[in-house]
Amino acid sequence: MKVTALIPDDLIEKVKAKSGGKNITESLIIALNEYLNEKKVDDLIDMVNEKPLVWNNNFTADGIRKINRNR
Repeated sequence: MKVTALIPDDLIEKVKAKSGGKNITESLIIALNEYLNEKKVDDLIDMVNEKPLVWNNNFTADGIRKINRNR
């Protein structure tokens, strides 16, 4: 998709330097993908905060070994 955007030159240069992209387009793609990945992690953190993981009290290494050996 072609996009026209007014982005400050200094911001573009910083993104290019940090992302390691060959050009502006590649640098912006890297930066946007990284942003989306961070948001996915934030969403997972929110999900765990809403419904924390609960470990089984009977969860032991020996118990798991027995389960795996019986497969």
